[in-house]
Amino acid sequence: MATRRELIGGLSLLPLALAGRAAGAAESKPAAARAEFLFVQTAERMRYANGELTLVGVSPVTVLFSDRPERLAGHMRTDGFIPFWSEGDNSFEADPPNADLAILEGGQEGNVVLTLHSPRLEGPDLSYRVDVLEGEPPATAGAASLFIDIIGRPLTPISFAGANRRMWRRRVLY
Repeated sequence: MATRRELIGGLSLLPLALAGRAAGAAESKPAAARAEFLFVQTAERMRYANGELTLVGVSPVTVLFSDRPERLAGHMRTDGFIPFWSEGDNSFEADPPNADLAILEGGQEGNVVLTLHSPRLEGPDLSYRVDVLEGEPPATAGAASLFIDIIGRPLTPISFAGANRRMWRRRVLY
């Protein structure tokens, strides 16, 4: 059974493979099949209560991208993102991802680091059960972007949404 990352990697590489085949290039890139993707979900606004984050008016498209060496980018339907949550041995269900919730309210920006669990899409709203790792989510806010990490352990050195990244940013900006 293919893992969620392998499926997403394969789906995102499909247009590249088709373009290469049309140009006569039959060479495959095994490293690209192993690319790990990060995800971005945006919403018109958000709300938080009792350990549940809801992205209200979530975009129907979830953006995905990888870093070096391949630097791939693409998108998938948000309703198609939900089934990947629990597929494979290395699924987000088995190893919940960290995420950085970036919010904009009244001209003020804010960030909250979370661990995401149990996504549920109901119409235009996407909800997650969350554990707050850093920051304090407001009860409601305007435009929101959720940057979902490739891994779920909060303090690993390569955790993009973990405390190490946030501490680095504070040292540079402040």
